Amino acid sequence: MKHTLNALALGYAAAIMSALVMLTLGILANLGIYEEAAATMAQHHLIFSLSFLGIIGGMVEAAIISFITGYIFGWLYNRLAGKENK
Repeated sequence: MKHTLNALALGYAAAIMSALVMLTLGILANLGIYEEAAATMAQHHLIFSLSFLGIIGGMVEAAIISFITGYIFGWLYNRLAGKENK
């Protein structure tokens, strides 16, 4: 039996989840919760900040990075699983 992943769906799922996490972190940091985590996130992301546009920009940035990573993971998994089953 051949096991495959839908690489596109995996990419979309990763993008949606990372954007939601970035939104949640931005909202909580503005409420005074997880401020240290938000400061660390701002250091490692080019666009993320605690302003409205910074949160939206961070969501877009995280979604793009996560989509690409998830898609490549799914594609690579399918390639390796296909070679194993031959």
